[in-house]
Amino acid sequence: MARVFLFVLDSFGIGGAPDAGEFGDAGADTLGHIASACAVGAGDREGLRKGPLALPNMTALGLARAAELAAGRVPEGLDGSVPPQGLWGAAQEISRGKDTPSGHWEIAGVPVRFEWGYFPHSVPAFPAGLLEEIVRRARIPGTLGNCHASGTEIIERFGEEHIRTGKPILYTSTDSVLQIAAHEGHFGLERLYALCAIVRELVDPLNIGRVIARPFIGETASAFERTGNRRDYSVLPPEATVLDRLTEAGRNVIGVGKIGDIFAHRGVADMRKANGNMALFDTTLQAMQDARDGDLVFTNFVDFDMLYGHRRDVPGYAAALEAFDRRLPEAIALMKEGDLLILTADHGCDPTWKGTDHTRERVPVLAMGAGSTGIGRGALGVLPTFADIGETVAAHLGLPSGVHGTSFLKGAAQNA
Repeated sequence: MARVFLFVLDSFGIGGAPDAGEFGDAGADTLGHIASACAVGAGDREGLRKGPLALPNMTALGLARAAELAAGRVPEGLDGSVPPQGLWGAAQEISRGKDTPSGHWEIAGVPVRFEWGYFPHSVPAFPAGLLEEIVRRARIPGTLGNCHASGTEIIERFGEEHIRTGKPILYTSTDSVLQIAAHEGHFGLERLYALCAIVRELVDPLNIGRVIARPFIGETASAFERTGNRRDYSVLPPEATVLDRLTEAGRNVIGVGKIGDIFAHRGVADMRKANGNMALFDTTLQAMQDARDGDLVFTNFVDFDMLYGHRRDVPGYAAALEAFDRRLPEAIALMKEGDLLILTADHGCDPTWKGTDHTRERVPVLAMGAGSTGIGRGALGVLPTFADIGETVAAHLGLPSGVHGTSFLKGAAQNA
């Protein structure tokens, strides 16, 4: 029996989504625009990186060709003539949102067909009755923020007042989310988690996708820093995902990073946290060594989105991609006979785009097998739904087919 390693490069879109215009994202292309910026020096940063975007290992898996398939052009600096080592293609999302839960749930075989609830861009952003109930239930002196904001900007604005008054900072974004920032020492980490659990219950009737605890440290605005103790409180997927199906079949799902939180801790028996992409990679390598036959290791590499996409940081995003690419051979070296590795993403977050929101894009699907029973090489085309990824995981691990997607290994075998 085989194992599957599913790596989600959070927000690593490759453009070309046919419905991007409906989201105000026509022309968005995370990879393509980063590569173009790097080609003209706009991706340079002293002490960080310089020159054209260099992703030789993902290119060897078919990234350049997948990007050309998705968006109609090979990204600058990538070599589209390199023969891919495995299966390569793109996938487009059919879920109604371009957020983290929608993308991950669809990857796991369950597209999101309903509309999430969102908070308005006006100030205040949250209903007065909701805030009053939060204050009453949580026994806090009040709240700060109450607006749309980025996580770093909001703590810089309100962090010192939060420390002085004990009022947590509540804010939102264009995602279906309510985020709560509080100081780990002055407010308390466990107290923040308890507050988020209360808020999760209170926003359920509003169909809000996530409540996120955003702890930070430091004593002044210039020294505040968010920690790795983030915790997401998500609603449950509306149907059983491939994670649930694997668990019911007696397999182990090892979720690395925020995977457990995204799926409301359902279907993920072994949850492993780490702070930052490189620490997440280290944790993933250990999980790969621990995984048994029939298991799934499912990792979200969050820095691409959280640190660079939302902050519109092209050099930072480019450097993070290159750092991930350099370490990819370490993961490939741990693969055993019959194993399957899949690289993909959950949405885009083009750092050259207007605003700070996610962008609607197609995502790469790069897959390679190990050993004499490998999956072969070839083009997958454009998968009609991310759910094909989840059904590929299920098929490779010997589970019956689900209802929302089709294993791309079947098509690859037919085209071989």
